[in-house]
Amino acid sequence: MTRKTLFITGASTGIGEATARSAVEHGWNVGLFARSKDKLTALAEEFGDHALALPGDATDLDAQSDALAKLADQFGAVDAAFANAGTGLSASGTDAGDPDEWEQMIRLNVLGLLWTTKAAMPHLKTSKGHLLMTGSAAGRRHIKGSVYGASKWFVHGYGGNIAEEMREWGGRCTVIAPGMVDTPFFDDAKPDKLKPEDIARSVIFALDADPRATVQEVFVMPTH
Repeated sequence: MTRKTLFITGASTGIGEATARSAVEHGWNVGLFARSKDKLTALAEEFGDHALALPGDATDLDAQSDALAKLADQFGAVDAAFANAGTGLSASGTDAGDPDEWEQMIRLNVLGLLWTTKAAMPHLKTSKGHLLMTGSAAGRRHIKGSVYGASKWFVHGYGGNIAEEMREWGGRCTVIAPGMVDTPFFDDAKPDKLKPEDIARSVIFALDADPRATVQEVFVMPTH
């Protein structure tokens, strides 16, 4: 069976790393995109011939385009792209928030997502491929004054919009919407919350769906 190829942003830690690990176990090649060259190199060495380390900044459209071109050249095609890179804020709410921090977050959570989509689309059209993006429970409900939550509302809205566009040529789009996940995203450990592997399983579930079925959203919440 020919291995398909998945491009992942934010691949060095947390959900991205867990998804890369799960994808390789389920027969995929992976393109590992993040700023941390050392972590990506170590992961790629662990995965062997089925991975390519692609250091770069998700807020740079040219960097993502170049990475996807290298990945397609390495493995012959790109069958799926996971716009997973994202960040939060140190101060919650609007009144207490830092506008400079908002701008940095929007560059990654909104523009970085758009750049992944824009850069991946030519490859996905060729392969009739699959676009995935990390949304959030914060993008499914209103949280008092939350600018971070609003950035994730964008992900959910745009994910639905691009799904309609991709449907015209046989492509699929899935928004993965987790509740709180115990990842380096948070300063303190969250041992009673979701684990990155839980979200990785959701990504694989969507990717493995029969081509006639689009799993348009997976909403995963902690049990407790």
